[in-house]
Parts: sequence; structure tokens; C-alpha cells
Amino acid sequence: MDTSTVILQIAAILIIARIFGEIAANFNIPSVIGELCAGILLGPTFLGLIEPDGMIRVLAEIGIILLLFQIGLETNLQNLVNTGNKSIIVATGGFVLPFVTCFGLSYYVFDLPQLVSLLIAGTMTATSIGITMRSLTDIGRDKSKEGQIVLGAAVLDDIMGVLLLAILFDFSQTGSIDLTSAARILLFMIVFFLVAPTIAKSISFIIRRFEGMSKIPGLVPTTIVSLVLSLAWLSHAIGIPELLGGFATGLALSQRFFIPFGVSLRADPEFSDHVHSEMKPIIQLFTPIFFVMVGLSLDLSEIDWTSHFFWYFSVSLTAIAIVSKMGGAILIREKFARRVVTGMAMVPRGEVGLIFAELGRTSGLLNNEIYATVVMVIAYTTLFTPFWLRLFYKNFGKYMDD
Repeated sequence: MDTSTVILQIAAILIIARIFGEIAANFNIPSVIGELCAGILLGPTFLGLIEPDGMIRVLAEIGIILLLFQIGLETNLQNLVNTGNKSIIVATGGFVLPFVTCFGLSYYVFDLPQLVSLLIAGTMTATSIGITMRSLTDIGRDKSKEGQIVLGAAVLDDIMGVLLLAILFDFSQTGSIDLTSAARILLFMIVFFLVAPTIAKSISFIIRRFEGMSKIPGLVPTTIVSLVLSLAWLSHAIGIPELLGGFATGLALSQRFFIPFGVSLRADPEFSDHVHSEMKPIIQLFTPIFFVMVGLSLDLSEIDWTSHFFWYFSVSLTAIAIVSKMGGAILIREKFARRVVTGMAMVPRGEVGLIFAELGRTSGLLNNEIYATVVMVIAYTTLFTPFWLRLFYKNFGKYMDD
């Protein structure tokens, strides 16, 4: 494919993703759903104009890495401390229950291969805190008790999700389940999360020192992107997903991250905010390419819509994905209405779930039918949660008044 064609395709992806994202946002639908639909339109399902390969795939990979960087940067460990065991219970229950129940459904009920079932189960453990908190903010409940519990739970949920993603990534590469390999990956991750943040934090001090002396604008975004990509390469080099390089860098530069190497490396909230504002336009440029690529990879025309398996599996997986995600919140000591809405807020899988699903597709573990089912479940949970929350508060909000 010649260069001019690739340039035109990238231009089409960016502008159509923006248009569909704006349309979705105007209907109070998460923009990620609009970007996913843009990919479906441009891909083999409808127009068949673009294939997700070559340069587009590279840009999408950078988008994933930068997305994980943003998640790490916005992670505030203090939120987990402030809400204590309630957030831990919500996160743990909302992680373990979907994993166990969705694995059981896939492996024992629908007789899917063990590794495929593990990947599906892993996808269903995700929580899109960005979509949840935006929904709570829109209705003025982000500072509420349940909003703070969800925010704290999301921190732990992200960390456990990243750990699981690394293990499943290793399984998908080898094509087998190896507990020894899983232990090795966890050890590498522990070492990486000690070393990488130290590197990132140290370099950030150098960046901050020389930014005022620089004669050329743009020092922060240039050096931070280079740092993120370098640590992504390092994580891949030691056998864990590139995504973790982005997550570790963001975590190190977040406002509330502590590393056990001296007071001189303490968090700098001002610089964290500065990095966040400087990096936001770059992240907003690259991440839609990833979500469009998910849509491009989805060929709905090849699905047998009369298949009993497809409908039984998609409907049952959706039901279990929703109910099991609420399980952890039901266990905390709060008013029943607050427990229910906390569980509802943990339901959307969003961008994190799509990262898991794309891992399954690129590794060849998820065929088109299973991949489509998983993406549709992610879309259901992401699309409907904001409406459920709004409706719930309208009818039952009075029962949560303290």
C-alpha cells in the first residue's frame, strides 16, 4: 500500500471517529461507542475501505500504550486509603466474581477451550472508571460516598486488571497455561514496577528542571512520550506487555504515587497536573485510532445471526457480566440503595475491556464470532450504564440521603 493511501486512511479514521464520537456524546453515550461504530462503518462490516494493518496498527498500539499511561497518571492511591476496606471489598468482589462466573459459563456451559475461557473471563473483570466517573459527575454524585468508594475501588481494579492482562498475554503467546511462567511474569512485573517508576520519576525531575531553560516549546510532551515508549519497549524486552510500560510511567508521575527510594522522589502534584494537560491532546489524538481499529477488526457480516450459540452465549454472558460485577458492592455495610448503585457504577467495561478483547483477537484465540460477542457485551455494559445510573438516582436517590 502506497504512502498517500495510508495518509488518507489515517485522515479518514481521525475525522470520522471525531464525528461519531461527537454524535454519541450529544446523546449522552460514551464517545468510545461512537469511535467503535466508526470502525465498524469503515471496516468489512459495511464499507470495507480500511484494513487494520501496517501503519494503522502501529498507531493503534501507541494509542493503547498512551491510554494506559493516562489511566496510570489519573490513578490516585490516596482514594483507596480514604475509603478503606469498602473499596477493597467492592474491587475484589467485582474482580473475582466476574472472572469465576464468566469462566464457568464459557468453559463448562458452552464448552469453549480453557485458554479462550480464561481470556473471556479476564475481559469481564475490567471496569471503565472514566465512563463511570463521567456519568456520576454529570448527575452531581462524583463527590458522594458511593462515588468515592467506586473511585477507590477503581484503583485496585486497575492494578489487578493489569496483573491479569500480563499473565493472559503470556499464556496467549505460548498457547498454553503454565503456572511457572505465570509466577515468572509476576516476579518480572514486581521488579519492573520497582525499577520503571524510579526511572520515570528521576527523568521527570530532569524534565521539570530544564523546561524553563528550553528555547523550543514542547519539551514536556516530547520527552514524556519518548519516556513512555522507551519503558514500553523495556517491558516487552523482559517479556511483559508493552502496555505496562505506559501504565508504570503514568503511575510514577501521578499525584499520589510513592516509591520506596527516598523522600527526594516524592510526588509533585503541580508537575503531574502540568504533564496531564500537556499530554492530553496527544492522548486524544492516538486513542481513537485504537477504538476505531477494534471496529475495523469486527466483521459483523460473517456472523451467523441465526446461530443459537451466538444468541445464547451473548445474552447469558451479558447477564452474568452485569450481575457478577455488582456482587462485591452488595457485601459492604451501607444502605441497600447505595450498595446497588455502587455495583451498577462498576459495570461498564469500556476501553479496558476492549484492550483485553483485542489481545484475544490478535493472538488468534478469539474467532470472529466470539470476538464479536465479547465486544458487544462490552458495548452493552458501556452504553447502558450511564442511563441506568441516571434512572436509579431519579427514582431511588432519596433513599441514600445521610
